[in-house]
Amino acid sequence: MTTLLIRNARLVNEGQIFESDLLVRDGRIDKIATSIAASADEEIDAAGQWLLPGMIDDQVHFREPGLTHKGCIATESAAAVAGGITSFMDMPNTKPPTLSMAALAEKKAIGARDSLANYAFHFGVSNDNIDAVAALDPRQVAGIKVFMGASTGNMLVDDPAVLERLFACAPTILITHCEDTPSITVNEEKWRKKYGDAVPFSAHPLIRDADACYKSSSLAVELARKHGTQLHVLHISTARELALFEDKPLADKRITAEVCVHHLLFDERDYAILGSHLKCNPAVKTEADRDALRAALNTNRLDVIGTDHAPHTLAEKAGNYFQAPSGLPLVQHALPGLMGLVHDGVIDLPTLVAKTSHRVADLFAIAERGYLREGYWADLVLIGGRDIDAPDDPILSRCGWSPFVGRRFRSRVSTTVVSGQLAWHEGQLRPNCRGQALSFLRDSSG
Repeated sequence: MTTLLIRNARLVNEGQIFESDLLVRDGRIDKIATSIAASADEEIDAAGQWLLPGMIDDQVHFREPGLTHKGCIATESAAAVAGGITSFMDMPNTKPPTLSMAALAEKKAIGARDSLANYAFHFGVSNDNIDAVAALDPRQVAGIKVFMGASTGNMLVDDPAVLERLFACAPTILITHCEDTPSITVNEEKWRKKYGDAVPFSAHPLIRDADACYKSSSLAVELARKHGTQLHVLHISTARELALFEDKPLADKRITAEVCVHHLLFDERDYAILGSHLKCNPAVKTEADRDALRAALNTNRLDVIGTDHAPHTLAEKAGNYFQAPSGLPLVQHALPGLMGLVHDGVIDLPTLVAKTSHRVADLFAIAERGYLREGYWADLVLIGGRDIDAPDDPILSRCGWSPFVGRRFRSRVSTTVVSGQLAWHEGQLRPNCRGQALSFLRDSSG
């Protein structure tokens, strides 16, 4: 490991912004001080840029194994580090799905070989692997993912008896995708009768509507309260759902919520321009929903911000409403996009850092990451205020497109450091960088 010295930065950490230098040695933050006289193998003059702990993304779909025509761990982690994401937690709906320890071990091996970012993997739930879920060592997985809607095959778990047992026996944090499939099916048929296959993409938030979200998320919260489950509800997309979550510190809660980048930065008006390129589950909804989610970032109702990065090829997205798959590639532009909320005064920068780094590390009990602290792993992002169009940097996701094309950012990631290694600097990847497996500070009972 080499040493790295970052000078003249504005550090953003634990509610404060202050001018400082930062020295990295052997992969870890060795010293934080106003002025560090030591020399280093590599030095970066931050010239007043903000220095943040790297974003930890609790929800990505990097598509490997089995769906690598869309993306893979190598390509998507490259896009992630270019966007200031230093750690990710990958979802289980690959081919084969991550429903066994053997499948989990395969993904960990791919991560060790190919990932430029730090990595961890969620374990999936099906209708017939509850025994395997109950036997999990909580330190071996990021979380346990259950699709309570919007999945295929046996990864859609909506049998009441299976859900009761799952919420009762989950040995660590249970994370849920909540949409009520029967409600969505009824809505689809109404629109199909009117338009046939030519349903407009603007109908997506009316088909996968707020009622479908609330019906499922409220069931998950009810089950978690009944069984004392540690529950994390993903991608909240409606104002109504916010009432399900308590506005109090993370340490005082067993039930938490995530909001995603696209639900904060887009609304139903954007379907007219983006069409299938905005189709995702749960759907991007009204401007009022978007504004309510933004406001909730300044409370403790929304605990973390993720991406739900889910690349599909342009050819796949070119299908009609029923053919085009749901999902958006987001990791490369998530943090620059979110910085727009800071520039607009929607949230302050320490709050953004808390919800993309500090609280993610705390919620998932990640060891020695998510903060700028001496002795912690050096997962760092330098981000400045230069204007940049999204397409000006090559799109690194294998799918080759972004919903942010045509939008102007007011901040740009200039440097990303992963476990003490330069991963992205001055518009270039450092392909020899390799992330580490995330470690979780949990006991055998979760």
